[in-house]
Amino acid sequence: MNITIGILFSNYGPYHIARIEELANCNQKLQNQVIAIELARSQDEYPWQVKIDKLHFSLISVIQEQALEKTSILKLLQKLNFILKQVNPSVIAIAGYFEPAMLFTLAWCLWHRKPAILLSETTENDAPRSWWREALKSIIVNKYKSALVGGKPHKRYLCKLGMPIKATFIGYDVVGNDAFHPKRIKSLPRPLTKSYFLAVNRFIPKKNLSFLISSYAIYRQIMGDDAWDLVICGEGQMRLNIEQQILEVDLKKHIHLPGFLQQHEMLPYFAHAGCFIHASIQEQWGLVVNEAMAAGLPVLVSNRCGCYEDLIIEGVNGFGFDPENLQQLTQLMLKISSTDIDLQKIGEAALEHIQKFSPEYFAQGLMEAVEYALAVHEKGKK
Repeated sequence: MNITIGILFSNYGPYHIARIEELANCNQKLQNQVIAIELARSQDEYPWQVKIDKLHFSLISVIQEQALEKTSILKLLQKLNFILKQVNPSVIAIAGYFEPAMLFTLAWCLWHRKPAILLSETTENDAPRSWWREALKSIIVNKYKSALVGGKPHKRYLCKLGMPIKATFIGYDVVGNDAFHPKRIKSLPRPLTKSYFLAVNRFIPKKNLSFLISSYAIYRQIMGDDAWDLVICGEGQMRLNIEQQILEVDLKKHIHLPGFLQQHEMLPYFAHAGCFIHASIQEQWGLVVNEAMAAGLPVLVSNRCGCYEDLIIEGVNGFGFDPENLQQLTQLMLKISSTDIDLQKIGEAALEHIQKFSPEYFAQGLMEAVEYALAVHEKGKK
């Protein structure tokens, strides 16, 4: 039976496209059709610039003329309803379950008797929880036929909300690893002449950048002129606060803020960094960690990140740390930048481990979720 698989995201960035390209390749052999739907072609929160003229799958933008944040919800839902009717997919994978447009799509599926698949990267500890919200989420989650999640903690949480274990598949949080491979990017020009730690974040509170700068300042005091520099790529509401903190610790010459960079602009920084740091207090996954590992970098990752349990093998491909313990992160920086550790070996282990978390892994997991959802749906009709 040939089927049409709809996949709804808010906005398609580089890693979404890498996932769907692989999914489309798999389904061409099965003669299934993959149709990607995005709520808007642009989004202020993630200002990606992605070429979509040479994709190997159909991509439909509900809103093309303005950013998602500037679009009225009524206009969005009206256009979304029209496109869903036009596409009429056999099954729809929906990214998230709390945004109005995603809930509308779930309701559309229920009304038109189409199985819905939940794409989720939520863990139990990535936000404060209240009993009534959890009860409401359980009701919503049980309307989906299956789910594709990021990793182990995401599966545990979704099953706690009521999704059957056998209906929950893994492989959601992947990037296009090949784009970051050391063999592809090592020849790019060095952005800095000195060795450096690298961080890539939106400049918002949960990314914990003030903590990172404070820990780095202590590290710098200990190491003096032998210290590595720190590069923090990104942009956001806390930019002025971060710049002020850097001035206060007198490290403007050693902490670099190149701003928000498109993927191709980021590659030189990944190519020549000594180590990647992700210090978030709350993080559903942390795809920049995937990117860093795909570039062959050792990683220091907050143990509150959703990716920590699945991606980090302590002492082998990187290290975890408590994102409220300055001394712990400082000691890890000292360890990484010393001559007592084989960075090349750790980087190679990171590169090897991340190969499992590939677009193929996503495609396999989603197709398992699709097959399960369709089987349960057909069984329910009898």
